[in-house]
Amino acid sequence: MTRAGSPPSPPQPADSARSGSIPAAWVPTLYFSQGIPYVVVMTLSVVMYKRLGVSNTDIALYTSWLYLPWVIKPLWSPLVDMTRTKRFWIVAMQFLVSLALASAAFAIRRSAFFRWSLFLFWIMAFASATHDIAADGFYMLSLSPHQQAWWVGLRSTFYRTAMVVGSGLLVVLAGVLESRNGLPPLEVPVCAGSSAGARSLPDRPAPGLEPGSPLRLVADPASLVIPPAQLSADEAGRLIARARQSNADHGFLQQSVPGQPSSPSPLAGAWAATVSDPLKSFLTAHFPKNIRSRASAAGSLGRLSLALSSAPPPGQNLVVTLERKKGALELIGLAKGDDDFQVVEGDRLVFNSRNWNQPAQVLVQRGSKQQSGDAIVLLASSGSLPLAWSITLFVVAALFLAFSCWHAFILPRPAADGPVFANEGFVREFLATFSSFFRKPGVVLALAFILFYRFDEAQLVKVISPFLLDTREAGGLGLTTSQVGLAYGTCGVMALTCGGLLGGFWAARRGLKFVLPFMAFSMYLPKLAFLFLAFVQPGNFLIASAAVALEQFGYGFGFTAFMLYLLYFSDGPHRTAHYAICTGFMALGMMLPGLWSGWLADVLGYRHFFAWVICSALPGLGLALLLKVDPRYGKKAQSQPELKG
Repeated sequence: MTRAGSPPSPPQPADSARSGSIPAAWVPTLYFSQGIPYVVVMTLSVVMYKRLGVSNTDIALYTSWLYLPWVIKPLWSPLVDMTRTKRFWIVAMQFLVSLALASAAFAIRRSAFFRWSLFLFWIMAFASATHDIAADGFYMLSLSPHQQAWWVGLRSTFYRTAMVVGSGLLVVLAGVLESRNGLPPLEVPVCAGSSAGARSLPDRPAPGLEPGSPLRLVADPASLVIPPAQLSADEAGRLIARARQSNADHGFLQQSVPGQPSSPSPLAGAWAATVSDPLKSFLTAHFPKNIRSRASAAGSLGRLSLALSSAPPPGQNLVVTLERKKGALELIGLAKGDDDFQVVEGDRLVFNSRNWNQPAQVLVQRGSKQQSGDAIVLLASSGSLPLAWSITLFVVAALFLAFSCWHAFILPRPAADGPVFANEGFVREFLATFSSFFRKPGVVLALAFILFYRFDEAQLVKVISPFLLDTREAGGLGLTTSQVGLAYGTCGVMALTCGGLLGGFWAARRGLKFVLPFMAFSMYLPKLAFLFLAFVQPGNFLIASAAVALEQFGYGFGFTAFMLYLLYFSDGPHRTAHYAICTGFMALGMMLPGLWSGWLADVLGYRHFFAWVICSALPGLGLALLLKVDPRYGKKAQSQPELKG
């Protein structure tokens, strides 16, 4: 979920000469468009790369660098004031975001999708950070102080709506497209038989093909009958391993992976030899990953073969997923299905022009509790994952093109919106303002708090989506893309917003000094929910959603104290500039720990990783308890800016 970034600057007095349209026509769309690019590069990209086969290590490392524009945003914000109008910057940056998204949509359908899409997301991140500077300045220029206070609630609401749309609805859309842009779904009835079966399974050739028929999936047999349990766990394991090897030999298990450089740089080689490899050896020796076997129980197996009726176009990969057909209530956790039938091999197969007529092996295991006549329906759905995500990005690109055109027409033209030319002392004044921040009393403790308060969160946020998507054998929950959009991107964001609102009300009543310890604990303790999910791996979607929502609510509640402290420490003659510096360090505190979080999760496994995340909260908690805060601060209503994250 999107939790980090650089919040807009606190409101300042606006110029008295204002003209233009009604704020209701542009304030909602302006701040909705401010939130979408941020959540696309920070959250949507993580889910997309995970679905396209990129490792957790690469996802966390490279997407964390996308925080950099918000880290260094204060350094180029004066250029936005000194060149052109803020209205120009808003319209231009929205058009640039649209162009970058459309280009990324083309890029992910190419072989070097990872490299090119990251480059384009990098451009979009800089455009989004620049858009934030211009939008916040335009808001203050175009509205009077009274209007700023009046419209701040709507501004916040639409920014949060962008969070739900970007990390929730867009992910759900991509999930639907993943299984609906390919061949017609194939249903295979599976039932428990009464007669005893053999202790070994005959190989099945490719299903009979029909030359000239439309491209579709073909199964042999068309319906599967599994005899009573006859196999021990070892016997079942050998048959599953044999089928998996057959699928690997025919190329059905291939994954999309980013291109790697032909040889590592000397710096990377030295780092691996002296730091990462020894650390990895130590961690794997003392904290081994918990990998579950797919053949952990005795039971009877049934085998079917899948193939295509004709060859797909050269270069096209069709990803076929097999799962038990579920009703709508079961998908959202309100009904329990029959889990005694399990697809133990062949649940994800990749067909192309080279293996379309080869037998892809699918093994279904029947539990010992099954009675004769019990039945399920296997649903084989197919689609191109790159195509699904390409369409999703095109939708967002079209949306931003519409925003750019709309704002070019509807945004007012305040008289004060123009280049602010620097006088001869600008550089000296800028350096003096910057240096005065580091002369503030208690600046060392304050910076340590800003960098470490979310040290645990910075590592967690890059791993949540991969954990929810990964298979149960790999330690994840095995949710679908759409389910992740609902659990994390929708329920989680709503819980985050509710926690933030409640935290704001309580802080305004009791003051920052009183609420800070309680809010610090609320940031950290709910993370036990992910430790629970990693150990229990519940199959019920509602339980997983409730655990995610609990952690997000605690995070939103505790994050209020962090936001208030930034305002408190920035107070003084240069509050706007100092607040921007604080938010830059805040983004840095999210970027640096995120760089290694995916690697650590891959090395430790999810259980040990979440345990480490909880332990890593101790420095931030200790620093929060050491801060010196005026007991009176925050007891009166504070005009707080909308915060990214």
